[in-house]
Order: sequence, then C-alpha cells, then structure tokens
Amino acid sequence: MTTIAFIGLGGMGRRMARRLLDAGHDLVVWNRTPQRADDLVAHGARAAASPADAARAADLVITMLAHPAALRQVTEGPDGILAGAAAPTTIAEMSTVGPAAVRRLAAALPEGVGLLDAPVLGSHPQAEAGQLRIFVGGPDPLARRWMPTLDALGTPTHVGPLGAGAAAKLVANSTLFGVLAVLGEALALAEGLGLSRDVAFDVLSATPVGAQADRRRTAVESGDVPLHFPLSLAHKDADLVTSAAEAAHVRLPVAEAARSWIVAAEEAGLGDQDYSRVLAHIVDGARAGR
Repeated sequence: MTTIAFIGLGGMGRRMARRLLDAGHDLVVWNRTPQRADDLVAHGARAAASPADAARAADLVITMLAHPAALRQVTEGPDGILAGAAAPTTIAEMSTVGPAAVRRLAAALPEGVGLLDAPVLGSHPQAEAGQLRIFVGGPDPLARRWMPTLDALGTPTHVGPLGAGAAAKLVANSTLFGVLAVLGEALALAEGLGLSRDVAFDVLSATPVGAQADRRRTAVESGDVPLHFPLSLAHKDADLVTSAAEAAHVRLPVAEAARSWIVAAEEAGLGDQDYSRVLAHIVDGARAGR
C-alpha cells in the first residue's frame, strides 16, 4: 500500500483525493482550511498538521493548488513540503502553474527527492469519475513508477521531461479559451446580423466549433451555468499561457484576444461564476455596443 500525501483540497483536490482513498491508498491530507479535510478523514484519511508533516509520512506527495503563489506557500519555508520530504519521496505537482513554477520547485528539491509535473485536463465531473487527462512530465523511470498510481485519477500520458506536463496543459488551455472566444463572437455576430439563436446554433453545429456549440447550447439558452471552474481561475490560466509564450518569444495574438474577453468578464463581476459565462458576456457586450 502506498502512502500518499495530498496537499490542496479545493473542488478538484477533494475529488481526486477521494479517488485515491477509494483505490486503497493510505492517504494523508492537508489544506489551509482544515475543515475541507473532514469528509476525507471520516472515510479513513489522516489529517497532517502542516505540509511538512504530510510529506514526512509519504511515498508520493501530490499538490493540487490554485496558482503559483499557493505552490510556493506550501512547498517553501519551515513548514513546507520541501522541509519534510526526503529520499526516496516523489512530489507530483498536479496544479496548473506553468513551467516557470515547476523549474523553481525543481531547483529547491532536497537530495534524492523526485519530481513530476502532472497537471490535469478536466473539471469536477471528470475528477469525480476518475476520467481526467493527465499530462506527465519528468524522467521516464520516475513517470513509469507512478503512472499506475495516477491511473486512479484518469488517463496519464508521459509527454516528455520535467516541465513538459506544465507546457502541455498550457497548450490545451490555449485552445479551450480560444474556442470560447470564437464561439461567443460567432453568436454575437449572428445576433447582430439578425439570425435567431436557434439558427445560429444550427449553423455552428456544422463548423469546426460544432462540438463546443452543441455542448454549451443548453447552458447559453437557459442562462443556467453550473460552476465547474471559476472564471477567476481561468484568468490565472490565461495569464500563464500568455506569459509562457512571451518567455518563449512566441507571438499569440489570438490567445491575447481570448484572455482580454476573460479579463473583461471578470471585471464585469463574473469572477466567481463558471468560466463559460464569458460566452454570455461577449454576446451581451456586442448587444450593448450596437
């Protein structure tokens, strides 16, 4: 039985940790808000007093955090993961934090501690069902060692050396945000040109964005958009895409445009709603601009 420390019990983290617990692993958990661990503890997990304490007990430490600053807070300092981790423990960083944060963490690793970057593609339903796509970056032997454990969370794919997982997640996110912006602008154009919403969706279903149009049609028409991923976190992820591109000297005007819609939607007060509410914001903004 593997002892796993799980750090970060937000909406995704709690569901992922429960999958590992149900798979029979010995689970140690820590969260800045301790009450979020209560349900997992009731089902057999153990609560740690600090990230360092959690790491001391673990063969594998998983982090699932909101942003790079949160990763620094739980890994560095006297109570951080790096203060408790020792060989042959492995850290699997599964948050969306970008390659720069992974490099910073790698540079601070204690001797003999392994590191994988393994961010996930999917939201709450996929996390609960164990159907996440997991992009694993790191040395091949280390990836092969831990991918069977990650199978409980979804489908892990080894995409390259350390940092490749974080890079792959940004590539995937760039398409998600871009498609939302294109879909929203297409709906706004249809409305501006006098097409009914039904006709607009019928037209879009025959285009390259047809799958997304069909998937989001009910939510757009009803205005009822369940919260799976807050728009404020989408803003963070869009920032990671554009900043990584800038560091790599890659020009991404479409990604910048998609980010601008996300920023505008958050500034309009939608930050705590699902990121797909950017669609309605684009259409409403186009209507207001007539």
